[in-house]
Amino acid sequence: MLLEVNNINVNIGAVQVLRDLSINIDKDETVVLVGRNGAGKTSTIKSIIGLYPVKSGKITFDGKDITGLPPHIRATRIGIGYSPEDSRVFPDLTVEENIKLGIWLSKHEKVSEKDMEETIFNIFPELKRIWNRRGLYCSGGEKKMVSIARALSLRPKLLLLDEAFEGLAPVVVERFIKAVNQIKQLGISILIAESNVNNAAKVGERLYAIDRGEIIYAGDPMKIFQDQALLNTIRGY
Repeated sequence: MLLEVNNINVNIGAVQVLRDLSINIDKDETVVLVGRNGAGKTSTIKSIIGLYPVKSGKITFDGKDITGLPPHIRATRIGIGYSPEDSRVFPDLTVEENIKLGIWLSKHEKVSEKDMEETIFNIFPELKRIWNRRGLYCSGGEKKMVSIARALSLRPKLLLLDEAFEGLAPVVVERFIKAVNQIKQLGISILIAESNVNNAAKVGERLYAIDRGEIIYAGDPMKIFQDQALLNTIRGY
């Protein structure tokens, strides 16, 4: 396994947000973590990247215990890329500068800026026309592209996408699903936190469902549609 999250418990202040949570991701695999808003998806992603400290349990990445490593080491040295829900594009930097931050920080000697640009433009050709635009003037969908491309510029082994399809029109969602499939073809494993179970089923090879900080389902994405009670829980009915 590339990533193994074993029985982690995470608190935010006095509130426990994850309870004995375990998930795993194999190499070259796309996994979706689905649940209603507030179920614990973002907390799981932030625990994996190191933004939320783990109270107990263990996170192993590529055979190494990373439970106590700081976020910048996970991102720039061991190969975990992260695109947050709100994109976090730097408003005063151009699209090019936002994306190349990853190249400059990771210092991959075998990857040139030109090669990275070519890879990114193959996935998101839309970025060519806004390459010199400041982040402040990018649309919501464009910011998501920039954020994902910036995470890719770190040359990650695992890409964490938090609500990558949130707030996008259906036709744009299909565009992003195509991009996710292209990223997978680069040999990058992907974990996507997603609220919409229908979108999740389109892109994930395996699916975890989370509610109240606990995993309540793990398995085939399509089989989840056979359990109406589970669907209602995920959708918050």
